[in-house]
Amino acid sequence: MKMKSKLMAEFIGTFWLVLGGCGAAKLAATFNATDNINIGLVGVSLAFGLTVMTMAYAVGHISGGHFNPAVSVGLAVGGRFSWAHVAPYAIVQVLGAIAAAAVLLMIISGNGAEAGNLASNGYGAASPGGYDLVSVLLIEVVMTGAFLFIIMGATDKQALAGMAPIAIGLGLTLIHLISIPVSNTSVNPARSTGPALISMDVTAISQLWVFWIAPVIGAVLGALLYKATAFGFSTVKENYRSSAESDAALASNVQQRVKARASLNSNQREPVIQ
Repeated sequence: MKMKSKLMAEFIGTFWLVLGGCGAAKLAATFNATDNINIGLVGVSLAFGLTVMTMAYAVGHISGGHFNPAVSVGLAVGGRFSWAHVAPYAIVQVLGAIAAAAVLLMIISGNGAEAGNLASNGYGAASPGGYDLVSVLLIEVVMTGAFLFIIMGATDKQALAGMAPIAIGLGLTLIHLISIPVSNTSVNPARSTGPALISMDVTAISQLWVFWIAPVIGAVLGALLYKATAFGFSTVKENYRSSAESDAALASNVQQRVKARASLNSNQREPVIQ
């Protein structure tokens, strides 16, 4: 697959993640609260998970479906991704997040509502639950580490083919259910950067460093932990199955079954009497 196609896929995937996740938070989380017509924290968590799952199926076979600079770094540490491609991926992921945040801002302004910080992440007064810097750093490291562990396990060559996006999407949903009250859940530097820059929220921009450092550290730790658990830190590239390889393996398995059945039917035919 050409690099241009991979970068476009990452841009689109990250755009969808930020628009779907942050859009759900800003537009639907508290909509018409008096009549209880809103999705709340659970709905927002599901929105983030669904964006990743749907785009992993849609473009995962093109780019690998990272949509997250921390994931790209973690997979490179785990031997699943080329270090030479980390920077280009991170750039288009951030651009996709910025574009999505800009679209979301235009949508919100359509009824004169205040856009606020576009669901940016933060600590202290910027934390939904008022959690301090240490708590936010800790949860972002741990949650991103868990996310990378799930990703590497779900895409392992020994894992069930074609099911990785579901495990990864549900994993991200669970991560949001746990950590939205603490940091508003980042685990993704691009997701944090887009809303902070477009909203021009001074606090969100000043705290942005946390949501680059913590997720990247967590991703590295998660990748190393998976390598230690599954392969004892040996080279794991041969154990990796990309999304495209997963689909190919599933298709090959189906073809083999069809051929075996056709062969069996052929052998069972009665001889023609001439």
